[in-house]
Amino acid sequence: MKNGIIKNYIGNSKFYRMVLGVAIPIMIQNGITNFVNLLDNIMVGRLSTEQMSGVAIVNQLIFIYYLCMFGGLSGVGIFTAQYFGYKDEEGIRHTIRYKMWLGFIISILVVVILMSMGSELINIYLQGTTDSGDPVKTLDYGMQYLGVILFMFPAVYIGFLLSSTLRECGETVLPMKAGIAAIFVNLCFNYLLIYGKFGFPRLGVRGAAAATVLSKYVEMGIILIWCMKNTKKHSYFHGLFRTILIPWKLVLKFLKTGMPLLLNEGLWALGVAMLAQAYSLRGLDVVAGQNIANTINNIFNIVFIALGDAVAIIIGQYLGAGKLEEAKDADRKIIAMAVASSVVIGLLMFSTSGLFPRIYNTSDASKKIATLFIMVQAIFLPKDAFLHTAYFTLRSGGKTIITFFFDSVFMLVISVPVAYLLTLFTGLHVAVIFAAVHAADLIKCVIGYVLVKKGVWVKNIVKEETTA
Repeated sequence: MKNGIIKNYIGNSKFYRMVLGVAIPIMIQNGITNFVNLLDNIMVGRLSTEQMSGVAIVNQLIFIYYLCMFGGLSGVGIFTAQYFGYKDEEGIRHTIRYKMWLGFIISILVVVILMSMGSELINIYLQGTTDSGDPVKTLDYGMQYLGVILFMFPAVYIGFLLSSTLRECGETVLPMKAGIAAIFVNLCFNYLLIYGKFGFPRLGVRGAAAATVLSKYVEMGIILIWCMKNTKKHSYFHGLFRTILIPWKLVLKFLKTGMPLLLNEGLWALGVAMLAQAYSLRGLDVVAGQNIANTINNIFNIVFIALGDAVAIIIGQYLGAGKLEEAKDADRKIIAMAVASSVVIGLLMFSTSGLFPRIYNTSDASKKIATLFIMVQAIFLPKDAFLHTAYFTLRSGGKTIITFFFDSVFMLVISVPVAYLLTLFTGLHVAVIFAAVHAADLIKCVIGYVLVKKGVWVKNIVKEETTA
């Protein structure tokens, strides 16, 4: 029995070298990104509660764009990974062309919405109880930040298109290097432009936005130049623009598989925004506290996030190569690795939960809420690790309709109503409500375990395409 468990859930050194070879560059990039986001957050947070809350609200709206891009582009990325495993370069080119069209449409739509309705969307988060924050000032700071941050969208669109393709084809180091360079640009110009150091203007929240915009163009530029110079090594980039058209049969296939992912990520992001709005009904102190907690949580969850990406890449390539039993074996072990590591990381996160909020120049109430939220996130970290890797497992085999119900439908039907009902109709502390919403996800864990164990995701979708 014991030997069977070890064989099923624990790999050998060669296996872990393979997984970490994919995951470590992603961990490094995400780790540095989230650490600098923490410093960025602290810099803005030291200005005032209103400025930090205004920036946090806008970033919550921008988060919807990021996830729509992620869902739309990574939906077809399932095919990219399997085409790579199947050694079909023209197939990879078609997925890139599809990403170009879809990413452009998403970016234009989101920019139009934010430009025309930005004030109204920010104001949704300012309807809570009166506390130490000023909603009018918060709205003004949010609009200042939004007016600048919109200029980053072209760079995010092109950078995400290229870096996602490289990762799906096993090239994780270059996106990491570009991300690190962008991170340090962001950090340096945050300091210079937020506070007006070394002769630069003191721009406050607009300076934070300008630094982010500049960093995104640096990241995009590095990736774009590298791809142009390495068409021999990554030959699927050669002849990419011979045409921008895609066979209609493939468009329909990509849409069938990818659209549920786009809808899923968009609706899931909407659900996250609705949860934040529900908590914000308890006041601006909660907005600030949740912003601090989420920033800290992002630092601690980099391991299982990277392992989720490893599932998408490694399992997708196994499936594309027709190695179905190897895919099932590797998937079990990566999920076990993610959950086990999150237990250790969660303990560390819980024990340090009270330290980080002290850095911020915000109210004591905000700091207390942040500490409690971090403790809740630490307790439920293993749950999040399992759900994240299970999601990517189902997605790797093209089961995007299942992931749609598994992820966003559950969020909108269960999590969001629980948050609003408890916020509006009970006197429970907001941290207790936050914990109740996390606890509801345990239902999803049971469903995810059954789906993964049954192997409904074990499917070579590109081989089916070529034999159809």
